[in-house]
Amino acid sequence: MTIRFCALALTALVSQLVSAQDTGIPALLLDDSLLKQQMLDITLKKKDKALASVGKQYAKDYRDIYNRQFGTITETWKSSRPVTEPRAHQFLQSVMGKITTGNEELRNTDARVVFTRDWWPNAVSMGDGTILVNAGLVTGLDNEAELAFVICHELAHYYLEHTTKSIAKLVATQNSEEFKAELKRLSKEQYRVNAQYNDLLKTISFDSRRHSREHETEADQLAFRFMKNSGYDCNAMRTCLEKLDHIDDSLLAARVPVNSVFNFTGYPFNNRWVREESSIFSGMKQETSLKTQAERDSLKTHPACEHRIAMLADSIRAVSPAGNGFQVDETYFARLKCQFALEIMEQCYTNENLGLNLYFAITRLNANADDPMAVYNISRALNDLYTLQRDHKMGKYIDSEDRSNPKDYNQLLRMFSRIKLDELGELAWFFARQHEPFMKQYPGYNELVQAAKANRGK
Repeated sequence: MTIRFCALALTALVSQLVSAQDTGIPALLLDDSLLKQQMLDITLKKKDKALASVGKQYAKDYRDIYNRQFGTITETWKSSRPVTEPRAHQFLQSVMGKITTGNEELRNTDARVVFTRDWWPNAVSMGDGTILVNAGLVTGLDNEAELAFVICHELAHYYLEHTTKSIAKLVATQNSEEFKAELKRLSKEQYRVNAQYNDLLKTISFDSRRHSREHETEADQLAFRFMKNSGYDCNAMRTCLEKLDHIDDSLLAARVPVNSVFNFTGYPFNNRWVREESSIFSGMKQETSLKTQAERDSLKTHPACEHRIAMLADSIRAVSPAGNGFQVDETYFARLKCQFALEIMEQCYTNENLGLNLYFAITRLNANADDPMAVYNISRALNDLYTLQRDHKMGKYIDSEDRSNPKDYNQLLRMFSRIKLDELGELAWFFARQHEPFMKQYPGYNELVQAAKANRGK
């Protein structure tokens, strides 16, 4: 987090990384800062090259877009999101190597693929050769072959220059006589100007998404060829797409039993914290868009996965032999998925989202009552939330309830929107004390206990 509320807790977290091997405590990955700087340097050189290539026509539009594009990539490399820890990074490069070695057109590619600690399941080609594969996606995959398909798909986007083409399309649309005429007409209107302007933007969005869908189909077709030549099982394209078709439904779907996690003999859980009330739900944030279902479907960048599977089915069936699910390291892949669950939890804390940090920590504790990192994260978050509520800043670090959220996540958010400061102090203290016996050897936990004790009854 930008503001680290408990300095002792942060110091302890660093010490975890140093002592974990000796104590057997799970450790977070230590990134290679030099590698990250090298990636940033490459991006900055590509930015200079892109800006230098801008011609006279629409120069300002192109420069604005390139500055935004490379600004986003630069921010990524400067953040804690990319995973550059040597073994994890080398594993990913080995999978990438199977793809590039098997495809002559990729052997000299300047594409760079990296894992991120982001919790949401996604992968993206940034347009400069940077390909990001989120930890939240990797944890849902079953084998290297599914990971290889994700990489092949994003490599195809880069190889086919889809980002460059999309930028050119956007600039051309914004500078078309038709678009300028419509803007001029709107400038003279007196009524419903905002509504008409939104309709105009929606038209552009539909057109842009239509081209993006065409790009997705092209990327799938080329990704199939890349997969076929990589030695990986092409059936993984189907199984991966099947997962992606339902992955949004599984986000934040794990149970968060706050009424048992925060129920103590000396301080029982208060149902008032989570009780559903009609007034609460009537005021809950709803989807702000008034789009029809057809419009929402039309605004999706990717075609439906069912359609994508159907388009690839015949090609996949024709492949013989099928290929391998693993070619690099099956054991390490399984370990990496478990490790990424820890990285996601800590990254949510770094991103200043204590709601998600607590959510992932409680789900881990629900699966294993003796999970030390889950206990540490919950205790740390409770102490931080106490400080934030005391300083009237909690709303900046925890989400509000939303109808689109799963029920259990909303319940967690509701609890911390209702709990009083003195109640939060008691909760943090009783939680820290309950887990103290088996956490005594955990670096930094004693400091969390003392902080909770000091806050209690203030």
